[in-house]
Amino acid sequence: MRETADNFWNGAEFYGTTEYNSLELVERYLQKYAEDADKIVISIKGGVGPVTHETDGSVENTRRSIDDSLSQLNGRARIDLFGFGRRDPKVPLEVTFGTVEKEYVQTGKIGGISLSEVRAETIHEAAKYTKVLAVENELSLFSTEVLENGVAAACTQYGIPLIAYSPIGRGMLTGQITKFEDLPEDSMMRQFPRFQPGNFEINMQLVKQVEEMAAKKGCTAAQLAINWLRTLSGRPGMPTIIPIPGATTAERVEENSKLVSLTDEEMAQIGATLAKFTPAGGCYPNSIPMDT
Repeated sequence: MRETADNFWNGAEFYGTTEYNSLELVERYLQKYAEDADKIVISIKGGVGPVTHETDGSVENTRRSIDDSLSQLNGRARIDLFGFGRRDPKVPLEVTFGTVEKEYVQTGKIGGISLSEVRAETIHEAAKYTKVLAVENELSLFSTEVLENGVAAACTQYGIPLIAYSPIGRGMLTGQITKFEDLPEDSMMRQFPRFQPGNFEINMQLVKQVEEMAAKKGCTAAQLAINWLRTLSGRPGMPTIIPIPGATTAERVEENSKLVSLTDEEMAQIGATLAKFTPAGGCYPNSIPMDT
C-alpha cells in the first residue's frame, strides 16, 4: 500500500446518516478532483446493522455494507481498506472474512481488510483467515494502551500498519480546549469520561506539559503530539504508525501535516512525562465497546 499520514483518508459508512456520510463527502470531492483518486488511500469502516445500529458481521449485512459503500462512491475510486467498526462477537471471523475475501477482495472490488478497535487476540485470530492490511486503534499521548497490551506488538509481528486515530486527544492536546465549557453544547465529547469535570482538570496537567515542550521546540502542541507518533513509528519493536488527525479547516490540516523532527533526548523526555502521568477517565462511555 502507499499510505502515509497525509494521504490516508479514513471514514465510515456510519459517520453521518445513510444518505450523507464520509463516502458522500469523498465522492463529492473526487467528482471535482478526479485526478486525486490514485493519490489517496481510502479506508472505510462499516458493518453496523441499519436497524439494530449494532455491529453485524453476518454474511447478509457484510454484503449490504460493502455494496452500499461502493455504490456511494459511484465508481470514482475503490475502497482500499474495508473493516468493521468493532468485531461482532456473535459471528465467527472466518465467516465474515470469508465473505469479504472471496466476494470482494479476490474479485478486486476492494483492496483488502482492516481491523478496528480490536485487542491483540483478535489480530492473531484474524491473521489465520486473511491478510490484515491495517489495524485502527486509538493512540495518543493520552491513550498509550496499545503500546502495552500487545496490539502494537501483534502489528509488528505481522507487518501491519497501526492507524492511530485521535492522535491529538480529540482536540484536548491542541490547547484550544482549556475548560469543559469550551466544548460546544452539541459536542459528544461532553459525554466522554476524559472531558468530564473533575477528570478534565487532571488531564489538563498533561496538556500544559505538552504545551511547554512544544514551546521549547518551536511548534504547536498538536504538532508535537502527532510527530511523537511519527517518530515512534518503525522504531525497534514498533510497527509503522500512521496518525490520522481530524481537522475542520485548511489551516488545521496544514498545521497537522507539518513534519517536526524529535531527537532521542526529546522522545525520552516525553516518555518520562508519560510515565509519571495517569489520564483520568476512560476514552469512551461504558456503553461503547472497546478491545473487541
